[in-house]
Amino acid sequence: MKIVVGQGSCGIAAGAEKVRQALLKEGFSAPELTIAGCIGMCYLEPIVDIYDDNGDVKRLVKVSETDAPKIAEYVRTGNIGLIADLLVSAEDAQFLEKQTRIALRRCGIINPEELADYEKADGYSALKKAITEMTPEEVIEVIKTSGLAGRGGAGFPTWFKWNAARQAEGDEKYLICNADEGDPGAFMDRAVIESDPHNLIEGMLIGAYAIGAQNAVVYVRAEYPLAIKRLKRAIKQATEAGYLGKNIFGSDFTCNMTIKAGAGAFVCGEETALIESLEGHRGMPRLKPPFPAQSGFWRKPSNINNVETFANVGWIISNGGEAFAAMGTEGSKGTKVFAVTGKIKRSGLVEIPMGKTLRDVIFDIGGGIKDNKKFKAVQMGGPSGGCIPADLIDTVIDYKALGATGAIMGSGGMVVMDEGTCMVNMAKFFLDFTAKESCGKCVPCRIGTTRMLEILKRITDGNGKQGDIELLEELCYGIKDGSLCGLGQTAPNPVLTTIRYFRDEYETHINSKNCPAGECSELIEYYIIPEKCKGCTLCARNCPVDAVSGSVKTPHKIDIEKCIKCGKCYQSCKFDAIIKR
Repeated sequence: MKIVVGQGSCGIAAGAEKVRQALLKEGFSAPELTIAGCIGMCYLEPIVDIYDDNGDVKRLVKVSETDAPKIAEYVRTGNIGLIADLLVSAEDAQFLEKQTRIALRRCGIINPEELADYEKADGYSALKKAITEMTPEEVIEVIKTSGLAGRGGAGFPTWFKWNAARQAEGDEKYLICNADEGDPGAFMDRAVIESDPHNLIEGMLIGAYAIGAQNAVVYVRAEYPLAIKRLKRAIKQATEAGYLGKNIFGSDFTCNMTIKAGAGAFVCGEETALIESLEGHRGMPRLKPPFPAQSGFWRKPSNINNVETFANVGWIISNGGEAFAAMGTEGSKGTKVFAVTGKIKRSGLVEIPMGKTLRDVIFDIGGGIKDNKKFKAVQMGGPSGGCIPADLIDTVIDYKALGATGAIMGSGGMVVMDEGTCMVNMAKFFLDFTAKESCGKCVPCRIGTTRMLEILKRITDGNGKQGDIELLEELCYGIKDGSLCGLGQTAPNPVLTTIRYFRDEYETHINSKNCPAGECSELIEYYIIPEKCKGCTLCARNCPVDAVSGSVKTPHKIDIEKCIKCGKCYQSCKFDAIIKR
């Protein structure tokens, strides 16, 4: 019997460590009681898996520390009735059953802090195969056959970048992992590092062997303390075991690995800005060419891929490029990991073969929209992506199909929106982010995004005017054409796609001074329907500015002059007596 407590950041935030401590008090200890990373079912955390001697698992969800005694009693007696209320439902179990996991194949299964667990799960066998049975050129050829494209957003062929770095002149080369992951709502890379750090190390080592690099660097955002902690531990373990360092597997291949904690600048997701930051400079993009493969870190040939890209490499070497290429579409091979968030019933990590549709992810795996509201749109690719409307729900998930909608694959952020989301406000949210994150090096991005944000704020405040939509479009294309790097070139995407698919919302904000979704506070008023009000006083008690008046059991009123439109009264009313208008 083995009890595994899921302890990714999401699990710990939900109380998983308290659950583990409670189980310790019940008399369980290692190796019977252990931990794992995030299995991806973030909406059900804390999660406890109980494995019997045959390897069969009972998955318990939304576990509290107060459940520890009955879990202990179940382990002792086998009485399933004791934990029946905690068992994952058949419906929720489909969240994982309908996925195809490669990058996430060990996440939530093994203990990320124990090298032995990784080795038992076939860990480092792919590295051994690459080094002892294959030449670097053969490794690159397998990656080429697989069709693996960079999972950081651009979708550039991985083999091509590796081959360019391999062929570049120079005895000193660097392999770099981009684990900056700055998109709001994205947490794929964090989960992989927290849950399966040795998989990242193995993939990077295979890449380093392929390009001829003796030094590897992981650039990870400092806001990921648990990921950094576990990766440091994994690097130490791998070094002590001989997987890192000199003469790996008795070969001439030598490689060391270090970690650089970045300050959290979104622009450092762009590879040359990341290199500048690695060198101790302000993170600002360089002019290209030369490309990093010719002149990168310390002006040496360098290769940069993101975490998910490297997380696929070991599987591809072990199973062959053809096996990976057999999944997906003609132009987009393999699987892709998405962080699914927003107004969706089952939020978390989803890994599916390319070629599935948005409907497959949002409704089949994700369970549909919270509170059974109407699906409105999904933002793909974070601040660099775009909003895809409900009538395009059957869009195929691959680089070409998503690009045709005006969105992008991006690193894998997927923010689901319901009928209560204002698309103008959503565009403003992402523009606010990119305007703040602009490094300021080039004028179109630095000034252009700020001007766009000002217009969007004016519209959502009820001060929009004729010509604002056309001015936004003009600015969008100017910024896209004139910006130096991908941040500025893609920053207009949320605005362009919301105008393209939801132009009527912009026009209503401007012409009627009204927000159809009832989300823009400056354009709405709260009103109490006297016939429905029971006089319970709950709204008055929740109002922070005493804008609600009335006595017990009599209809209340809202003073519009005092009201700050915080929505507390609307949220607290149990009788649907308060409406937005």
